[in-house]
Amino acid sequence: MKILIVEDEKELLRSMVTYLQRENYYCDTATSFLDGRSKMESFEYDCVLLDISLPDGNGLQILKDLRDNHKVEGVIIISAKDSLDDKVAGLNLGADDYLSKPFHLSELSARISAVIRRKKFAGNTVLVFDDLVIDLLAKTINVKNETVELTRKEYELMLYLVSNKNRVISKNAIAESLSGDAAHLYDNFDFIYAHMKNLKRKLAAAGCPDYIKSVYGMGYKFAVS
Repeated sequence: MKILIVEDEKELLRSMVTYLQRENYYCDTATSFLDGRSKMESFEYDCVLLDISLPDGNGLQILKDLRDNHKVEGVIIISAKDSLDDKVAGLNLGADDYLSKPFHLSELSARISAVIRRKKFAGNTVLVFDDLVIDLLAKTINVKNETVELTRKEYELMLYLVSNKNRVISKNAIAESLSGDAAHLYDNFDFIYAHMKNLKRKLAAAGCPDYIKSVYGMGYKFAVS
């Protein structure tokens, strides 16, 4: 899952990135209003952590622009401000949650997970497709009650496909999901092919039906009835 953190306090930003990466999130960062708005316009994220008080603008304007453009990313406002007016304004603009500084990183991670579950998986913590079971809290995948050992990237790839089930996902979109704004540094999609091949091989070896379909010239689809 890919997170954008818009935060100008460098020490806090560093702490959040370090912690969330350990929780298997891919983190993009922005330290200013202009950078945050630019990344929101250029990429898609599973969740955005948005500070209100930025050196060159108000984070609520980024949220307003996001919703005006009909983008549906989950947004958690993180701010030193703790007034009722700020919370109401943020929620009315379409924020999904509000967290006041200082906060525990474990609580931040739990709130991110909750927002993503509501947005992507209808609030479910466990996804079941016949013998395939994905536990979003434990971050495990089981087939016929046996755990399938995946790398972090393979798990992220699987979750991204499942969150877009029955939709064709382009290789460009997959590259951005796995690598964020570093995706343009790759000359080709070989790294996607490698992760996809290994993921499909491990699932097949565990006896999982072939849910992941290659759509020629377009991308991939997690197809379920």
